[in-house]
Amino acid sequence: MTRTESVSDLVRRALKGERVPLARAISLVENEAPEAVPILDACFAASGRAFRIGVTGPPGAGKSTLVTRLALEYRRRGDTVAVVAVDPTSPFTGGALLGDRVRMGELSGDEGVFIRSMATRGSMGGLAVHTAQACDVLDAAGFSRILIETVGVGQSELEVAQAADSTVVVLVPESGDGVQAMKAGLMEIGDLFVINKADREGADRAAFAVKAALELRAPGHDWSPPVLLTTASTGEGVHDVVEAFEEHLEHLKRRGELDRRRRRRMEQRLHDLMRERLWGEFRARVPETQWEATVDGLMEHRLTPHQAAEGLASLRPSASSGNGAGSHPGHRRRGGANVSRMTSGR
Repeated sequence: MTRTESVSDLVRRALKGERVPLARAISLVENEAPEAVPILDACFAASGRAFRIGVTGPPGAGKSTLVTRLALEYRRRGDTVAVVAVDPTSPFTGGALLGDRVRMGELSGDEGVFIRSMATRGSMGGLAVHTAQACDVLDAAGFSRILIETVGVGQSELEVAQAADSTVVVLVPESGDGVQAMKAGLMEIGDLFVINKADREGADRAAFAVKAALELRAPGHDWSPPVLLTTASTGEGVHDVVEAFEEHLEHLKRRGELDRRRRRRMEQRLHDLMRERLWGEFRARVPETQWEATVDGLMEHRLTPHQAAEGLASLRPSASSGNGAGSHPGHRRRGGANVSRMTSGR
């Protein structure tokens, strides 16, 4: 069997919802295997139907428990659900990845639910680079609701807003005093706000603080994010959260905002792919000796950063260049130039 036939069979079985091929396809995408691009290309045409929901918030807010309850509620409504749990730990150590599985144990055995843990692998902001691509595969496999749970640190909140159609920010009563500090970030991206662990003291005060912060948002919003109270451990309030999500989805459709959000997501995807490709092509044509000489020029203050960047950007591939020891490790050398022009003092 050829590789093409193997990938075709894998995709066919994954799109039928077979669990092992589906998990295998996502692993190949996540690991950037040679099969990843044909898998994504094959899945792309069948994607675009799932409602993608981002769940973010600070660590300890009970996001995994809430996601479990949301999945159970959607299953009661007849939807199929995929969960993508993005975790900050190493994929080799297990740790919190196992913790996610334990907390979502209620979903095990349900053929209408698929859970996938993904490691951030050090990506800036915490959201795994390939989360959106994994969602494409799950979307193509026919899951109607995809829940994306983020690590809730750094810039992950902004990243999940780009990956999801609708985003809920999960807070706890103790978050009330910190809302002012978060309003410039979290307050702008949340379509829903949930005060989880509402059986604790201070839940109403936290909800009031969130509502007050939302009043300070920039004008021009045609959706007023609801602030809901839940106790995910018991399921209290989860039904209202799902109702709010579905109401927001209908709002997005009526206003044409769903298509605009998805267009921005596609544009960002294209931007990221082109940036990666162009950077790889550029870095491959710069000999390692020239790169190091440029850095030396910066360290010795013979070049300014802008002069260094301009000099490297002006390089063109040389017909006489080829694979050589001077090229950057891991890249094919595509060109070179005389370094003396760039490193001359000014």
